[in-house]
Amino acid sequence: MRIEAVIFDWGGTLSEYADIELYDMWKLAAAHLAQATGRDEAQLTAQLLAAELRYWEGVKTSQRTGTLGEILAAESSALGLDVTLAVLEAAAQRHLDAWTPHIRHHADAVPTLRALRAAGLKLGLLSNTHWPASFHEHFLARDGLLELLDVRCYTSSMLHSKPHRLAFEHVLAKLGVPAERAVMVGDRPIDDVWGAQNAGLLGIWRPHSGSPAVGDVQPNAVIKTLAELPELVAAL
Repeated sequence: MRIEAVIFDWGGTLSEYADIELYDMWKLAAAHLAQATGRDEAQLTAQLLAAELRYWEGVKTSQRTGTLGEILAAESSALGLDVTLAVLEAAAQRHLDAWTPHIRHHADAVPTLRALRAAGLKLGLLSNTHWPASFHEHFLARDGLLELLDVRCYTSSMLHSKPHRLAFEHVLAKLGVPAERAVMVGDRPIDDVWGAQNAGLLGIWRPHSGSPAVGDVQPNAVIKTLAELPELVAAL
């Protein structure tokens, strides 16, 4: 059966794996908040970091996604202090700038997407994230990938995250392609590979130095570079 669509994960798959310390990023927001409220910066940093870590642990357990706003609303309640405006202002002014030097897409990403499109394939993106779409699309547009992806889905605006079956069904519906005619490419064995397979897609694993161990997951294929995909997908 001919493959009609290739769906990509973003972080660590289309973009290079970046081991950025969450502490450093939240410290920027905490400094902004401390200046505005007189609260202790170190304590605020620790609490905001803990809030994000609790969010991701919850995602692993429930596979229900959320937004940055929801994280901040929960933390505002815990702190007895409205942190939302201050943190969002810091994010808008500084957070994106803090990420920008670290976010790079693989050199073979654009040529690979172009080759897949030339072969008549639809291309999609499915990313687990609490950041709004505009955050990711800033980088995709900067590096020439945005126009090459027919559909871009971010779990910050969805009900479920990978590996939940509904996350994959969401992007498939937007692509207009049945699961058995699509492949998912990602760096995380459970979220990307097993999740895709459980939803009826083929799962291709692209590991890197920060990828979790493959464990009992059996990818349909393993690649070292994105450039291997056009030939591989044609063979599938």
